[in-house]
Amino acid sequence: MDREAQWTPPADAWETSRLGAFARLAQRRSGLDLVGDYAALWRWSVEDLDTFWATAWDFFGLPALPPGQQVLAEDRMPGAVWFPGVRLNFAGEVFRDRDPGGEALVELAEDGTTTSLTWAELERRVASVAAGLRELGVGEGDRVVGYLPNRSEAVVALLATASLGAVWAVCGLDYAPAAAEARLGQLEPTVLVAATSQLLGGVVRDTGAEAAALAAAIPGVTTVVVGDAAAVPGAVEWEDLLATPTAGFQPVEVPFDHPLWVLFSSGTTGRPKGIVHGHGGTTLEQLKMAALHLDLGPGSRFLWYTSPSWMMWNVQVGALLAGATVVLVEGSPAHPRPDELWRHAAAQRVSVLGTSPAYVGACLKAGADLASLDLGALRTVGITGSTFSPQAHARLAAQLPDRVQIGSLSGGTDVATAVVGCAPVLPVWPGELSAPWLGAPVDAWSDAGEPVRGVQGELVLTRPMPSMPVSFWADPDGSRLRAAYFEYFPGAWRHGDAITITDHGSVVIHGRSDATLNRKGVRIGSGDLYAVVEALSEVAEAMVIGLEEGDDYWMPLFVVTTDQQPLDDALRERIRDAIATGLSRRHVPDELIQVEAIPHTRTGKKLEVPVKRILGGRRPEDVADPDSVDRPDLLGWYADLAARRSATVGP
Repeated sequence: MDREAQWTPPADAWETSRLGAFARLAQRRSGLDLVGDYAALWRWSVEDLDTFWATAWDFFGLPALPPGQQVLAEDRMPGAVWFPGVRLNFAGEVFRDRDPGGEALVELAEDGTTTSLTWAELERRVASVAAGLRELGVGEGDRVVGYLPNRSEAVVALLATASLGAVWAVCGLDYAPAAAEARLGQLEPTVLVAATSQLLGGVVRDTGAEAAALAAAIPGVTTVVVGDAAAVPGAVEWEDLLATPTAGFQPVEVPFDHPLWVLFSSGTTGRPKGIVHGHGGTTLEQLKMAALHLDLGPGSRFLWYTSPSWMMWNVQVGALLAGATVVLVEGSPAHPRPDELWRHAAAQRVSVLGTSPAYVGACLKAGADLASLDLGALRTVGITGSTFSPQAHARLAAQLPDRVQIGSLSGGTDVATAVVGCAPVLPVWPGELSAPWLGAPVDAWSDAGEPVRGVQGELVLTRPMPSMPVSFWADPDGSRLRAAYFEYFPGAWRHGDAITITDHGSVVIHGRSDATLNRKGVRIGSGDLYAVVEALSEVAEAMVIGLEEGDDYWMPLFVVTTDQQPLDDALRERIRDAIATGLSRRHVPDELIQVEAIPHTRTGKKLEVPVKRILGGRRPEDVADPDSVDRPDLLGWYADLAARRSATVGP
């Protein structure tokens, strides 16, 4: 690819960035020429994992390691063993060596209310909530879960839970109670922290009934903590937990791989998988991401618009490890004006702003005048959640100061970090991600397991990363974890993205290589949607497809009605309402299309991936073996639909 870079780093980027400082330490430790050569620095980081991660540990100021400490004791996948014998606590590292009077959290609400917490006040709240949870019987290994919007309460609850060595998981209020229970209920938590109201799009939503329904649906919950106890009979008020007397913040040191939090897979093939991440690996990876790749540290201000249902919420909290001030935005990024998120960034003097291609596209379509805003503090706009087209990149760049880097990044829930993306010393090419990240052994492989360049392949990780899952929840023999990542290419991690590595080392992501839906930055499985839609008596079967089309994302739902009754307006509305109330408003399909039947494999699996590829322009015979399909004639109908849409919508 010979496209010119849209952005090039400042001449002094290697001298002024935290990545440059790390490279100087790495050069002294390794004896290699690494300063000024990112490609060489990356190669060293994935070839000498022991020295790289030991150097990172020291650079980030983590507790001193004993002489002779092993780093990667077992270099295998799955089953890598990192830093055996080392003990630490994620929450403890968040508060290490902080300026008590410095600003840790800023919380912005739609009504204009701004709440600021110093490091001292945040630590006090975490200590009190931890003491309150301890009085409720929560200890190491117990589970505390949240059903919360993007507020400080969620951050405090996570850190308090982690400080006790207990395990945290959360869903945002964008999930209906049934969808939240499908995730959180697996953990059999003893405590649920839930919100009883939310201000969203200018409307105050009473969520007390949802909180009560979720509490009733999860077996084993002994305590519900809410903002308003009147909304949930028998609940404890959050303010009472905050008032618990405490002797101070006393985090419990736990083993490196002790469970910290559980993130959830999209649920494509059934109930969402609980992905367990450990204290040590998460701490290292979040520090690497924040400090080295986003150049965050004390004095930086970080705002990534997210829901707690998305792993970027965890990344947002992880920026506290680097000493950055984290700005939380509750509510809509487009209320009352389409560019409201950008206005927050200007008013809060944000250094790094994170958002999604969908939101950027909406701002541009609405005619937002970003050039008129005072974005003088902004260094980087982070983009993730779905593919970001060169055209959208160019239009956004035209509205921002030349010094601002637009840095796309991609990774996922599976590793709780990014594996490819931007860095302060790297140029940016529109439509491309600048490079694999340090410590991320990224490659593109053909279906035969051979490295490929300049053509599309599967994104693989060829060696371990510290934040790879400790386990899946309720997977004692590890069979589900192996099936998810390691069976397609034995010994290597198959990530599920289709990528091209270019001749200048950047990465182009073409979208998911599986059937995961990725709507507005939040991944969700088709199985979740089917559970809601196919529960309707009028629906015999349905199949949903998510297709990236430039800046847009088209998500049709193909519906087979019971007894072939018409898919009329009333039924369409019932289906949309069922999805909105039973799953999430953001996953209501763009179109409802009646079909005669859904194609399956001979073993009964819906042909989501082949149909997605057909709708993207591939020929049926190139994506599916007719002998493996129960109704191969149906694939021609989807090909005809793709041709009609191409003629109407254009390439």
